[in-house]
Amino acid sequence: MSFYDYSVKNRQGEDVSMKDFEGKVVLVVNTATGCGFTPHYKDLESMYEDLHEKGLEILDIPCNQFAGQTPGTDEEIHEFCTLNYNTQFPQMKKSDVNGENQLPLYAFLKEQQGFGGFGLSPAGIAMSALLMKIDKNYKKTPDIKWNFTKFVVDREGNVVARFEPTADMKDVRACVEKLL
Repeated sequence: MSFYDYSVKNRQGEDVSMKDFEGKVVLVVNTATGCGFTPHYKDLESMYEDLHEKGLEILDIPCNQFAGQTPGTDEEIHEFCTLNYNTQFPQMKKSDVNGENQLPLYAFLKEQQGFGGFGLSPAGIAMSALLMKIDKNYKKTPDIKWNFTKFVVDREGNVVARFEPTADMKDVRACVEKLL
């Protein structure tokens, strides 16, 4: 299967086919409203405003699997994002990204781009320490480790990069710009 064979539900519960994004560069992000990485919304919105006309799409998929940091309803999450970050990119239905109820799209994304580490920044070291307490073998699985993990899909539907939440948003943007 390819990226374009999957679909997710929007916050109204309607199917959104990835085929709708053929020929676009797509950034798929599992998000949270109460996380230390929530300010990534600012950089994501800036990227969207600057690059949407050039072919960037961002799929915001809220997820409550990491320390319960996305407790609201789909509408409450949407309201939070639009009021605090003026987000304009599509926001999907809150969904699981790991486990037996994970979105099939996420199983595919993780198969294409596994976990590559958090890096050596202070945030990366802190995330590694936190995950070691939760699961000593966390490095050995492709599972999503935390909120704001980003997958970059090129115009042909290839999953070309995975950025952990500790990655510099400038690096994420540079990757996207190179593909546009």
